[in-house]
Amino acid sequence: MIKFPSNFFWGAATSAYQVEGGNRNSDWWPWEKETGKVCSGEACRHYELYEQDFDLAKSLGHNAHRLSVEWSRVEPEEGQFSSKELEHYINVILALKKRGIEPVVTLHHFTNPIWFSRSGGWEDRRSVARFLRYCDYVVRALSPHVRYWITINEPTIFFSHAYLFGFWPPQARSFWRARAVHDNLIAAHVEVYRRIHRIYKAAGLLRPAVSLSQHVSAVVACRPDVRNNIAARLRDYWYNVELLDAVMRQKSMDFIGLNYYSRNLVDVTSWRMSSLMMETCQKGHHPVKRNSLGWDIYPEGLYQVLLKLKRYDLPVMITENGICTSDDNLRWEFLSGHLKNIHLAMGAGVKVTGYLYWSLLDNFEWDKGFTPRFGLINVDYATYQRTARPSAAQFARVSTTGVLE
Repeated sequence: MIKFPSNFFWGAATSAYQVEGGNRNSDWWPWEKETGKVCSGEACRHYELYEQDFDLAKSLGHNAHRLSVEWSRVEPEEGQFSSKELEHYINVILALKKRGIEPVVTLHHFTNPIWFSRSGGWEDRRSVARFLRYCDYVVRALSPHVRYWITINEPTIFFSHAYLFGFWPPQARSFWRARAVHDNLIAAHVEVYRRIHRIYKAAGLLRPAVSLSQHVSAVVACRPDVRNNIAARLRDYWYNVELLDAVMRQKSMDFIGLNYYSRNLVDVTSWRMSSLMMETCQKGHHPVKRNSLGWDIYPEGLYQVLLKLKRYDLPVMITENGICTSDDNLRWEFLSGHLKNIHLAMGAGVKVTGYLYWSLLDNFEWDKGFTPRFGLINVDYATYQRTARPSAAQFARVSTTGVLE
């Protein structure tokens, strides 16, 4: 039997664009149509059904929920804020509080207003001031009801997918453009961190806890030769650690928001930088089960990652960890395996404060569309009916008792 602390946060996560539906002012909306990708459309209609979704979360024993505010709703045109949309998000937060669920609010989860992207986006030096203005507006309104803030979700995934690899809008493939975005995201996080603390202090509110959510994978050398070991160290630094080090130097983290999904099994064929930074084993070495997107299921990697984060001497909240699969037994196997490794890391001195599964609902998985099923709750996209999966009930037994059998 594994026992977690009584004050541990248990819950799940969502992001606005992936569940709300109808986010027409976001830069993803026209991009989906221009590229012929699957359109997000009505998504899960969470914008109107959020109370129903939070009732389900409450019934599953959740005491925390991570959500995001959609910037393009709040500021649909530059400098023009929507009091109606702000009121909506206040109501969403109050709905969580009414159910005894702690809100963890993300201010940027991959999407941007169309006006922002078309006037330079995150490459533009004005991006930091623009983002700070939006965050100031939102934080002042929500601060009486929110203590936990995530400024930016997975900045390394955002700049690499959108500006380095060209998977997401604006589909750039430029190291220098990616580097500019990287620098502006770090500057934006630091400025917003400081602004949030000033707002709370001026209002006499309890000190907030502010972080960003960093995507970290377990980087493992397939064969322990010199080239693989060097590649593994490079990847671990560039994808996992470099950005964290940068924000830590600015003393702009109250806790670490950690998103963990999989391992990166390094097996490179040359000394080219593209090989060192991207090639993975294609020969079936060290086989493990995989999710429906082909990502390795590697729970022990979460233990390894948490031990590496111990050097920062900060609390860690698991802000995302989940699996897309049609096999719900595999979902529970994934969940319980990762919880066991979290507990092991806690026993080794890592201060883990909570676990938020990705995701509460099946949702729009970006360029992959609606096919990947990550949810504790199944969504029938024909009727928008919600049905909690058996794994959700198994997780509920843990979240209500703090005990993993």
